[in-house]
Amino acid sequence: MNLDFFNRLQPFAQLLMRLALGAIMIAHGYHKVWGGFHHHMEMVGSLGLPRWMAYLSAGTEFFGGIGIVLGLFTRFFALAIVIEMAVAIWKVHFKNGLMGHGPTAPGYEFPLAVGSIAFALLCFGGGPWGFNFGGRGLGGSGKSKKS
Repeated sequence: MNLDFFNRLQPFAQLLMRLALGAIMIAHGYHKVWGGFHHHMEMVGSLGLPRWMAYLSAGTEFFGGIGIVLGLFTRFFALAIVIEMAVAIWKVHFKNGLMGHGPTAPGYEFPLAVGSIAFALLCFGGGPWGFNFGGRGLGGSGKSKKS
């Protein structure tokens, strides 16, 4: 069986990863930016991190999610999400194990999956469909055009 067919689907796969990751991040960041920021800032402070980092976290989730969906600065926002998920696993979820201990003590499987998708977009770029400066730059696929 010739698997070249799947190679032709790579731009579509990158688009699906962008849309899924962006939707997840927008949903997680929306309530932090529009209404629940005070609680988020308290939670970040309770982790032993500076409270001002809540601005970075909320901005990464909401505005980074929008950028990922649009394919705008995909690699930049993907890197920010990878860092945020690494901190979330380290400071919040790791002690609960992979699957966690119920709804009050979630495991790190979800931030690990989200971080893995973001890492793939960081490595491969957002693909040709999006505001990625013609396939080059921070949001592009990193492939140069053929002459």
